[in-house]
Parts: sequence; C-alpha cells; structure tokens
Amino acid sequence: MNHQHGGHESPPSFWSSRYAIGLVVIGGVAAYFLLTEHLAHVVGALPFLLLLACPLMHIFMHGGHGGHGGHGGHGGHGGHGQIKPDATKTTESRNEGDSR
Repeated sequence: MNHQHGGHESPPSFWSSRYAIGLVVIGGVAAYFLLTEHLAHVVGALPFLLLLACPLMHIFMHGGHGGHGGHGGHGGHGGHGQIKPDATKTTESRNEGDSR
C-alpha cells in the first residue's frame, strides 16, 4: 500500500497562506495608527534621519568602487578617472575586431 508520487510537492509558502494575509492586514492597521498618532514626532526627526542617512549610505554603499584596501601603489584614491584601454572601444569596433 505504498503510494509513489511522480513529483515532490513542496509545501505552500508562508506568504501565500491566509495567515500571511492576516499578518499583512494587522501590520497595515498598526502602521496606520502608529503613523497617525506619532506623525509630529516623525516629522520632527526627519532632519536628523537625513543626516544619519549620509554616513549609513557611505558605510553600506562604499563597496561600489572597490573599497580602500589593496590599491597596489596607485596614486590618489583608487584610480578614479582612469580609463581602462578596453573601456574606450565602442560596440562596433569590438564587433569588427578592430584592435586599438
């Protein structure tokens, strides 16, 4: 009496369940009442939150240009403004095999 199923059915995800819908609705209602009751406090804190956003963005988004480690003796700050030789080729010249 063993039943073999052809495929493995995964359980439904939490976000498609009725509990998730209830959680989202309750969270929305709570957020609405928090915002309406404490709007004056939030508006008063906006300038400080803007100032706090600057160092946080610097810390978390600084990896975009390689960071500060291992410059290998380059002068300046990571070689900004230097163009790599292959970066100056256009798409047409790469397709035609034009060597620069």
